[in-house]
Amino acid sequence: METVAQIPKYNLNEEEEKKLILREYRSLLKGLKTKLKPGDKYLIRTAFEMAAEAHKTMRRKSGEPYILHPIAVAKICADEIGLGVRSTICALLHDTVEDTDISLEDVKREFGEEITRIVDGLTKISNVIDVNASQQAENFKKILLTLTDDPRVILIKLADRLHNMRTLDSMKRETQLKISSETVYVYAPLAHRMGLYNIKTEMEDLAMKYMEPEVYKDIARKLSETKKERTKYINEFIKPIKDKLDKAHLNAEIYGRPKSIHSISNKMKKKGVDFEEVYDLFAIRILLNSTPEKEKEDCWKVYSMISDEYNPSPERLRDWLSNPKSNGYEALHTTVMGPEGKWVEVQIRTKRMNEIAEKGLAAHWKYKEGASDESRFDKWFQQIREVISNQETDSIDFLQDFKTSFLAEEIYVYTPKGDVKMLPVGSTALDFAFSIHSAIGVKTIGAKVNHKLVPISHKLLSGDQIEIITSNKQKASEDWLGFVVTSKAKGRIRDALKEEKRKVADEGKYTLQRKLEGLGAAFNHHNIDELVQWYKLSSHLDLFYQVSVKNIDLKDLKDFKVFGDKIESPKPLKIQSEKGEYIPQPGKKDAELIIFGESSDKIVYNLANCCKPIPGDDVFGFVTTGKGLTIHRTNCPNAAKLLANYGHRVVKTKWAKNKEISFLTGVKIVGMDDVGVVNKITMLISGELKINISALTIEAKEGLFEGNIKLYVHDKEELDNLVKSLMALPGIESVERYDMEDIPS
Repeated sequence: METVAQIPKYNLNEEEEKKLILREYRSLLKGLKTKLKPGDKYLIRTAFEMAAEAHKTMRRKSGEPYILHPIAVAKICADEIGLGVRSTICALLHDTVEDTDISLEDVKREFGEEITRIVDGLTKISNVIDVNASQQAENFKKILLTLTDDPRVILIKLADRLHNMRTLDSMKRETQLKISSETVYVYAPLAHRMGLYNIKTEMEDLAMKYMEPEVYKDIARKLSETKKERTKYINEFIKPIKDKLDKAHLNAEIYGRPKSIHSISNKMKKKGVDFEEVYDLFAIRILLNSTPEKEKEDCWKVYSMISDEYNPSPERLRDWLSNPKSNGYEALHTTVMGPEGKWVEVQIRTKRMNEIAEKGLAAHWKYKEGASDESRFDKWFQQIREVISNQETDSIDFLQDFKTSFLAEEIYVYTPKGDVKMLPVGSTALDFAFSIHSAIGVKTIGAKVNHKLVPISHKLLSGDQIEIITSNKQKASEDWLGFVVTSKAKGRIRDALKEEKRKVADEGKYTLQRKLEGLGAAFNHHNIDELVQWYKLSSHLDLFYQVSVKNIDLKDLKDFKVFGDKIESPKPLKIQSEKGEYIPQPGKKDAELIIFGESSDKIVYNLANCCKPIPGDDVFGFVTTGKGLTIHRTNCPNAAKLLANYGHRVVKTKWAKNKEISFLTGVKIVGMDDVGVVNKITMLISGELKINISALTIEAKEGLFEGNIKLYVHDKEELDNLVKSLMALPGIESVERYDMEDIPS
């Protein structure tokens, strides 16, 4: 997908609307044609009429009739995910129970138990991203529980989210940001984990269109400009391989496709290169028409032909034929050096493997005989069930853990007896210990990986064989949370630490009780809450623990007033900024649009250190406890997490034109090390452009220099102008703004 079409403004009359709805409905039926059994058409028609009637007075933000949304979701389920008739009915009804007068009983009476269960699951999820962050994560757990009962719930939800992303243009800016962040944070990784690569890619691209519009447009434009030469190159690359395949009588299709805008942008950020330097802008895909028993053999034959023709990069071979991913993905990937010295990624798979790669989990039900793949998915669901059923941790932690633990790529490792365990990439020996049993995890003191002694934080690789060493004297430690990645390990470590903390806190509880009673106040819920707030702690347990370890001096209690048996803190617990100025509270009407940057402004804000925004950057405000409003760039590394988890604390924010205030930012310059180069740079910045330099370091090495300059600019326009002027200097190779936390201190 190189560009995304804009939604035309909606202006149809009633007659045209009816025709449009009918046309969309017929198109849905057409996609299901091969799956329809006798009686199915009647059921789909009933669901359609039920939904159309229920939603008849509702409109979407774009102005179009609401019923077009459930039809579109049902079409995505049928055409792009490959689901069948029952899922289509559920997709048509997915919003009815929540948004209209239709009840689950009505659905059950009309369609039976199975469809009702799925619609119920979808209704629970629809509140997932709620204004209250922990509420959101609680609901997210509900989705996962439903998901493990019937994965169709999540597949239909992904279709719903994809259609919302495709029609996001008519939403307000802050809604676009919030929905895009949630999509990139939870839904795209979930689509990836379900094996829906096309949907994952489109979600990421669409999210980027709203979160980083400038970068998105720039890459889309460059992709479109280079399309002709890419096509020419792909044809040149394919020709010799096509000849070899024909000679070997292998029936195959070959085509090239561009990488997604999001993945190109990621490469540019990670490698610090320009668009022109991203070597694998496209991948070549070879699809074989093989019989099931010859699939592997044919794929390896094709690999051999490619590596005869072009030099492969040995460390870039990925063999998912011998060990498919847990979402069922099977293929051979290799990267080879093509003509004109360009690297090209080649993916080799059969038609069956391709269907699983495109339709993910849904395709599994079609190829049920692949029992090993089925069991892989079942294992994954089983792990999720286990974690959720023991889940006591903070809900936000849960969402974060779920991401790292279940939405990551996985590795396969072995026990000393040769049993295989599936763990997320980045797992340590300690994660492995917890995956065997919690009791082993908490007693782990070390491990042997491939018979060599390693520390518990040692990162595992696919194929490692691990033996765990334990001791009864070992106890869980806080720093373990810093290196384990699986939900199970994090949950069990937190439980063990809590238990330990509880024992210590008991002592503090009695100390506090004696103190309060000495003041004539009661040891009750109200008084403890008052103290928890006063000391800015998160729970009663924390308060007792801090008293016990003497981090809190109870002499402060003499400043509290006692009324009857209740205490009252000495001064009001208001969040105050240094200047004591007004801080916007989320959810209030007057905080909807904050214009700041003017010296007369009364709103206190901080610029986030993680991304150092400057006027002109695309930004949002985030209400932080104790600090008021913090301003982040929408492409800040922390943006997706903040917007997805704490959407209710986000304030729509806009810069005001102001040339009085300067903002600290930084640029990194790379160029040829030449006499007087520093002088040229400083003359341009300070002399010509009159920009104030805060710090400058230049390091020369083997004919190249790298300069880091911290400087004060008024806005993004001034920074862009500076970058352009520096690039125009002779011998300068690249100039880029420091990405966020990289500004050297």
